[in-house]
Amino acid sequence: MKALCLYFQVHQPLRLRRYRFFDIGNDHYYYDDYTNESIMRNIADECYLPANKIMLEMIKKQKGKFKISFSITGIALDQFEQYAPDVIASFQELAKTGSVEFLAETYSHSLAALTNQDEFVEQVKSHSDRIENLFGMRPTVFRNTELIYSDEIGEMVAKMGYKAILTEGAKHILGWKSPNYLYCNAINPKLKILMRNYKLSDDISFRFSSEGWKEWPLTTGKLVGWLNDMDPKEDLVNIFMDYETFGEHQKKESGIFEFLAHLPADVISKSKFEFATPAELAENYQPIAQAHVPNVISWADEERDLSAWLGNKLQNEAFSKLYALRDDVLAVNDDRINKDWKFLQASDHFYYMCTKFFSDGDVHSYFNPYSSPYDAFINYMNVLSDFQIRLKELKDGIAVNPEELKSQLVEKEKLISKYERELKDLKNQFSQAE
Repeated sequence: MKALCLYFQVHQPLRLRRYRFFDIGNDHYYYDDYTNESIMRNIADECYLPANKIMLEMIKKQKGKFKISFSITGIALDQFEQYAPDVIASFQELAKTGSVEFLAETYSHSLAALTNQDEFVEQVKSHSDRIENLFGMRPTVFRNTELIYSDEIGEMVAKMGYKAILTEGAKHILGWKSPNYLYCNAINPKLKILMRNYKLSDDISFRFSSEGWKEWPLTTGKLVGWLNDMDPKEDLVNIFMDYETFGEHQKKESGIFEFLAHLPADVISKSKFEFATPAELAENYQPIAQAHVPNVISWADEERDLSAWLGNKLQNEAFSKLYALRDDVLAVNDDRINKDWKFLQASDHFYYMCTKFFSDGDVHSYFNPYSSPYDAFINYMNVLSDFQIRLKELKDGIAVNPEELKSQLVEKEKLISKYERELKDLKNQFSQAE
């Protein structure tokens, strides 16, 4: 039999409030509680709860033949606990079935793997501890933020004891090879690699309700037909997507929940596939080759790289300033500081600063609560400036000079003006090229 692996990412960013320059040093609370609670409660009711109900019904109906996997970020779990505890309870019901696997990842949905191994390891351990505490199982498979992966990141994950990792089946990595096999890490072959079939995954998560798509409407019968038409030598298919696909990105009216409810029975009765979790794939299949990934990849945008988070100078400036504070955070070891440190690392903050507009600008603007990437940068750097002041005062007992703050503001304004001019020039060049 061939295997079909369904994996879902569950994450909601913790949004910062509008934090102005004059708040620096005066107000140390950074979060937009009203917006965070409203969005979380809405998505819980439109996505997580109805989708989990269907999953539970299908698992029971199929008597263990239907299996799924989730990675739930620590930041999402924190918000569930505060705003939607019924969502945690619904995931716990799924866990009791024995047909659901929970994966490990960074607690903060962070980019720590790219800059600080110690921070990365600490976050992964913290996340696995939380998953074990809530759901009674310790993860054995890892999924990095946004499927970010390289040979070196895989080696770090292998050293932590995980037996498999999920990543993108990027064309520029696979070449002529197919994502529909098991691979292994090029440095430590003990680590198995599951690669996302991005075509089938995106057919559901992005194109399902697109009436202009030539395959619309997508039915379970059509998907099963595509699976049955695959090369008979291929072992498995990994369909990885945001869980918010169900009811949030693809609204209830599109028929997405009906699609989900019919999928297990149709796959089981009409295809050559059986459902399997990532851990089962790592256990039951052998890698056909090493996957050589010298440069970092992700599942984002057409480029499948890091440009959504670290593709411009604004993002890199904020990223470097943040992680330069880690030693002071550890030295201070204050509960409130540690909590803010955790939330400020979320990759979403850097995503909001993205200036890409060629192929994926609409996608980036859809998820962005700011009017521009420059607003996102200013807001985040204001928060980071206050965070730095608190660190300095706790560590050294020295208040920051107000003139130093004014100097920081002037430098930020100069930097932003420079990048705005560069972006305007690029837009003009793009318009002329058209």
